[in-house]
Amino acid sequence: MINKLLIANRGEIACRIIETARNMGVKTVAIYSDADANARHVAMADEAFYLGGSAPAESYLRGDAIIEVAKRAGAQAIHPGYGFLSENAQFAKACEQASIEFVGPGSAAIDAMGSKSAAKAIMTKANVPLVPGYHGDDQSDALLNSEADKIGFPLLIKAAYGGGGKGMRIVESKDELQDAIDSARREAASSFGNDKLLMERYLRQPRHIEVQVFADKHGNCVYLSDRDCSVQRRHQKVVEEAPAPGLSDELRKQMGEAAVAAAKAIDYVGAGTVEFLFDTDNSFYFMEMNTRLQVEHPVTEYVTNQDLVEWQLKVADGQRLPLHQDEIEVKGHSFEVRIYAEDPQNEFLPASGKLDYLQEPDASDYVRIDSGIRQGDVISNFYDPMIAKLIVWDEDRNLALQRMANALQDYKISGLKHNIRFLHAIIKHPAFTDEDFSTDFIDRYGDELLKLESKDTSNIQALAAFYQVLYRKQQSEKQSATHSDFTSPWSTLSGFRINSSKQHAVRLLDNEHQQLDLLLKETANGYQISIEDQVISLNGQLEDNILKAQLNDHKFTLQVAQVGDDFTLFSNTEQFHFKAVQAQELDQQDNAADKLKAPMNGTIVTHLVSKGDQVTAGQGLLVMEAMKMEYTIEAPYDGTVSEFYFYPGDLVSDGSLLLDVEEG
Repeated sequence: MINKLLIANRGEIACRIIETARNMGVKTVAIYSDADANARHVAMADEAFYLGGSAPAESYLRGDAIIEVAKRAGAQAIHPGYGFLSENAQFAKACEQASIEFVGPGSAAIDAMGSKSAAKAIMTKANVPLVPGYHGDDQSDALLNSEADKIGFPLLIKAAYGGGGKGMRIVESKDELQDAIDSARREAASSFGNDKLLMERYLRQPRHIEVQVFADKHGNCVYLSDRDCSVQRRHQKVVEEAPAPGLSDELRKQMGEAAVAAAKAIDYVGAGTVEFLFDTDNSFYFMEMNTRLQVEHPVTEYVTNQDLVEWQLKVADGQRLPLHQDEIEVKGHSFEVRIYAEDPQNEFLPASGKLDYLQEPDASDYVRIDSGIRQGDVISNFYDPMIAKLIVWDEDRNLALQRMANALQDYKISGLKHNIRFLHAIIKHPAFTDEDFSTDFIDRYGDELLKLESKDTSNIQALAAFYQVLYRKQQSEKQSATHSDFTSPWSTLSGFRINSSKQHAVRLLDNEHQQLDLLLKETANGYQISIEDQVISLNGQLEDNILKAQLNDHKFTLQVAQVGDDFTLFSNTEQFHFKAVQAQELDQQDNAADKLKAPMNGTIVTHLVSKGDQVTAGQGLLVMEAMKMEYTIEAPYDGTVSEFYFYPGDLVSDGSLLLDVEEG
């Protein structure tokens, strides 16, 4: 009986496994590296053990150390999640030898599917459809050229022991073949230590459809729906959905039964995924089998209403499958997208750094977030930069699409680059909505998907300045509620005018570090600001971090994240970053002569120095009164008082020069 489980992984999948284990009453053991000492999965587990350095080779790939931790903790089983050691036959075998249950298939099944060419030989015997090709051991140039002629062009060359697009070449004609073979061999040898190649007919616009299979230790095997994972970038899945759209019931059954046949051919146990290429003529071909739980398994859970991790633990415990094939029902439609820390505008380069602000959509029966990241966590460059998986469900595909679009708009992140806007563009693209997609979808529509909406920068700058004034006032009011802070620039009369508009000077740095000096004038109905010859009217209010604003005749609501002096305005899936420069910094950079002018209409009360006196910067020179409050005019620099233009009792107007001080 499994009553304690070690999770040999990190991040969202570790948290996901812990949740189900906890619901089943199974105690959990986490492992962690230096980078993950304060990670969410460590906090969630019942206990955790330090494994080593931040690099995977020093921690999460140390199979021997992980098994020793399992022994120390008294864990009867190890769940590998996905990635790291999840498809490592040697690790699975080491678990078997240590009498620790590996939550997954046996080492022999992993080994059988580890080689693409060996897997295809097994599938041939099991009558699972294969793309016409060559997967043999004879790797001579002569034979490869001969087999290529039989397959026909275009064809695809693949590294037999590869993945992730390494050692893969598309060959359009016979003239390109030998160079492609030589190049693929070199890359395969460099990446995988084995230069064996296989060749297949190249399908120009296939879809990538996979089937979730599950088998127990008693010979039972079922399939649980199918998934479409065609929207990919560099052979990595970006959007997944279940069930795959546009398939007839008969075709689904054929693919499901072929997937079960593939699993039975290698005496499979546990959760697995059989991946197929689906051609435009409705033919499908075995591509590979993933001998683990897939990243996209939640969409299958949503449409079947089953917990696949619970199934995994029950099967590992020796129990029979919870359902027979005819008891498995598929209802509704589900989508999953992967929220990544990456920069779509810069070749999707991974981003690392602190997640300053994070607001996830509200979880419900329709929206699920699988994440191992919290606000304030650091996305490390040691691991995959996934922030979370966002999964939605609804009664049909169109409703689920709208559900996903709304959830992406509700996802707010600042502090680092991310792909939320890019994902939203895919979900809303007409071709995707109309089910017109294949594995080259992003290649075909990349320019459209990456195109940024043209924004009126003047309006955005106006809103940023407006927000900053309201935010500082809000902070000042909070301080005043507890104690007076006379040092706050927002508690002074700086910018205050009697019988004229009150003004607020704001200096911002935009995302490109360009300095923006903006001046807001209060009006009877709100504020006015002039930017690039435009006069913009603003009014509204700030409620916590929600800015309700009217800009000219346009009313809308914006969410704002403020971290220190940095703030981000969120508009749907767009976001705009600024850094606020404090008001006192603005004052220090004002024209010094202006400090000798009346800041408001008022009356001179007294002179504090005399004509001819030597004064120092900051020294009080005279006092004036306005609205029953006194205001001291100070020397802007060291110098000599050369003239007074007003005396005690005199009325002065806003902007009048009160005295002169010769600098020096």
